[in-house]
Amino acid sequence: MACARRAFVAAAIGLDPKYAKAYYRRATCYLQTLRYKQAIGDFKKLLALEPQNQLVRMQLDSTQKILRKAEFEKAIEMEEEKSAAERCSEIIAEGGCDVDKGYAGPVLPRTDDGKYKIDLEFLTSMIQWFKDGKSIPKRYVWEIVLGAHAHFAQEESLVYVDIEEGMTVDVIGDVHGQFYDYLHLLSLTGQPSDNHALLMNGDLVDRGSWSIEVIITALAFKWLYPRRMFINRGNHEAKEMNRTYGFEGEAKHKFGEQSYKLFAYVFTAMPLATLLSATKPPAGSTKNVILSPDGRKRFFVVHGGLFSKDGVTLDDVRKIKRIGKQPGQEGIMCRWLLWTDPQELPGRGPSKRGVGIAFGPDVTKRWCEANGVTGVIRSHEVRQDGYSIEHDGLCTTVFSAPNYVDQAGNKGAFIRIDATGTQEYTQFDAQPHPPLKPMAYASGGLASLLM
Repeated sequence: MACARRAFVAAAIGLDPKYAKAYYRRATCYLQTLRYKQAIGDFKKLLALEPQNQLVRMQLDSTQKILRKAEFEKAIEMEEEKSAAERCSEIIAEGGCDVDKGYAGPVLPRTDDGKYKIDLEFLTSMIQWFKDGKSIPKRYVWEIVLGAHAHFAQEESLVYVDIEEGMTVDVIGDVHGQFYDYLHLLSLTGQPSDNHALLMNGDLVDRGSWSIEVIITALAFKWLYPRRMFINRGNHEAKEMNRTYGFEGEAKHKFGEQSYKLFAYVFTAMPLATLLSATKPPAGSTKNVILSPDGRKRFFVVHGGLFSKDGVTLDDVRKIKRIGKQPGQEGIMCRWLLWTDPQELPGRGPSKRGVGIAFGPDVTKRWCEANGVTGVIRSHEVRQDGYSIEHDGLCTTVFSAPNYVDQAGNKGAFIRIDATGTQEYTQFDAQPHPPLKPMAYASGGLASLLM
């Protein structure tokens, strides 16, 4: 949620230090950008003014619990030497995560030497099983996540994808745990195949209450089709966000704490951006079109956007060391790739979110010209039409969670790109889902503040 109002709230407090509503609004902004200590400070000031306000007292208590939990987990992580992927593999080898004999759902196949593998029959049955409200064994979850992780670990932070003749790539924006909308989206895009790839541009989880089903499905496709299913990391593929916006609670509720740790680690292995390169000459006029050095269109796909300084190259992105690292609120992953937003004004400005920056059309043009990139495709923000074309056509936002958190009334969209670099936009509407509200697993007492 945007917190541009924080400066105005601070001004209101300056004029009237007893203006209780201003403290509440600022605490909400701090909470939405994971500044727990500052939020606690404002909740305490508000309680000093309104000591009988039980709602604020409950929100203060919930925020203090989140902060204590975050600090405790951070201390524990510093003591752990093995990654969650290594630990889960050990538990499997020790026989500590076998499939319950009473399980009667889709069966994950095995190779001749007894190792698990994945095939389309299992994946299709698993999706229907999820759609029917059922769950698969924890062992299967671990195998799927570890299978996808093996492929992510082989990819660089910037993935290069050539769109060959006869091939298309669909770029999908934020899905945010809206599983039934995701299934409808897949019915429109089609599944990955030799001639068709999917690129999910981050924020698969949080807010929606079927984030587990979304991420397992996406990772299963990655395991089955590693060169036709691509997933960029978003700002919600991060522990701090998961702790607040529901995925941590959902993962632990459905599959336990070690499973959540495995997901959190695998998120760090997801690439940060993808360069989609056409392999055929552009169709139509190329006047004012920025092309690659070999005269082809290519698109830089990243969750947030561009950089807080000029001079950053594609190779700089490729070299980022990401595995095992959380983005935090500062630094290259946060300020540059996962959190930034476009703005209409030229230059760079403060982010309306309170994290990252905003970049103008001149910034986008300079970067695209310097790197031979036809355009930037990013997600990270709701768009009422599901997508918007900005910065004189050089920056496109795509968002794929229709009627976001059951409130926004927006359409979802995806972008199809072919071997000439031609883009086609498809919109879609939200689908019915079972009666479970968004953020059903969010930290107690805070869901209403974070919608």
